[in-house]
Amino acid sequence: MAGRGSRAQRAREEAERARLYAARTAWHERQVRRRRRDTVIAAVAGGVIVVGALVSQALHAQITAPEPEPSSTPTVPSPEPSSAPTAPSPAPSTTPTLPNAPTDAPTPVPTQTPD
Repeated sequence: MAGRGSRAQRAREEAERARLYAARTAWHERQVRRRRRDTVIAAVAGGVIVVGALVSQALHAQITAPEPEPSSTPTVPSPEPSSAPTAPSPAPSTTPTLPNAPTDAPTPVPTQTPD
């Protein structure tokens, strides 16, 4: 029994398969290069945008910063030295103070809210 086709036909089919395979691999390589290029472009553009935003904020903060105004300080008369002896200052307390220590103040009563 003879083969499925002539040798010339099989050679043409093999050549067509090889051509299609080469075309698919070339297309795939172009796609990979294009995607890599697009990724690099997007990363550079994103970096430029971020740096531009930071520079813009820094410039805006410097340009719109309010001018410092001199504040008037109240003049407190300095005590004049007197010849009378002064009382000694009290010694520091040695008892520890607790932040939530009970006090003699009355306990606050909760207010009633209208329903």
